Amino acid sequence: MKLATLNNGKRDGALVVVSRDLARAVHVTTIAPTLQSALDQWGEVAPQLAKVYQRLNECACPDAFPFDEEACLSPLPRAYQWIDGSAYVNHVELVRKARGADMPESFWHDPLMYQGGSDSFLPPRGPIVMGSEEWGIDFESEVAVITDDVPMGTRSQGAASHIKLLMLVNDVSLRNLIPGELAKGFGFFQSKPSSSFSPVAITPDELGDDWRDGKVHLPLVTHLNGALFGQPDAGVDMTFNFDELIAHAAKTRPLGAGCIIGSGTVSNYDRSRGSSCLAERRMLEIIESGQATTPFLRFGDTVSIAMQDRNGMSLFGTILQRVTQATAERAS
Repeated sequence: MKLATLNNGKRDGALVVVSRDLARAVHVTTIAPTLQSALDQWGEVAPQLAKVYQRLNECACPDAFPFDEEACLSPLPRAYQWIDGSAYVNHVELVRKARGADMPESFWHDPLMYQGGSDSFLPPRGPIVMGSEEWGIDFESEVAVITDDVPMGTRSQGAASHIKLLMLVNDVSLRNLIPGELAKGFGFFQSKPSSSFSPVAITPDELGDDWRDGKVHLPLVTHLNGALFGQPDAGVDMTFNFDELIAHAAKTRPLGAGCIIGSGTVSNYDRSRGSSCLAERRMLEIIESGQATTPFLRFGDTVSIAMQDRNGMSLFGTILQRVTQATAERAS
């Protein structure tokens, strides 16, 4: 099943069911007005939405209309919880190596995770508005899951049943602000502005055999200014799968329905597959030549993030964003 949230002028948008080929959609506000309301009563609502999805794919919905990714908000325009992990430990190892720092052995068995701002996600086709290029603007291409209610103390062995939907993520990062914030010993805030998510959220069964072991076994494809930047396989070199990330997040607290958990930057040891963020490419340049030559994002740059199935069909739609400068009016 594929779901999206259309911009209807309201903060949380309107829930629609989207056809498998992303060509058509149908309003389902009589079943659930928003995605959050659907997640709050998923056991009751999901079977009804699935019936609509089946009819839509059979072209048996007379009220269907062309699906427009430009009209989408993020599937959850705001969420009760946004937690981002760093499941690709080789990426962490690489970044630390470039600055001559050893990586603690604990990173291989104790996931890194931070709690991000979740009150205002960017639309998947909306601009990334920033005040200065000096902040070191970067994209981070990731995969994320949305859960139902997860009880505190849930073990990884039982966590898979709580994964209801998957999305793609652009976890925007301001690299030049990160060191100063982390030096305070209190985590990210200014250096982690609003993230964006793919136009469409999908149920795990849409991936078939490419969803297994709590991982998505497909390339995550990123383009920068129209040129291929990276296509690492999201199922390769993922040290902690989503089951383990959920268990880690729920160790000391329950997670409410609509909790989003990100994978962290997708990264492979096979560097021929490219990278999912500028920082990683810059670190590779430093290791190779002692100097980073790839710049961070500049105003006017565009980033796209997508994933296709084995037949070349888009699964989630495309995150496509341009970096723009905040106007004086916005800044005030």
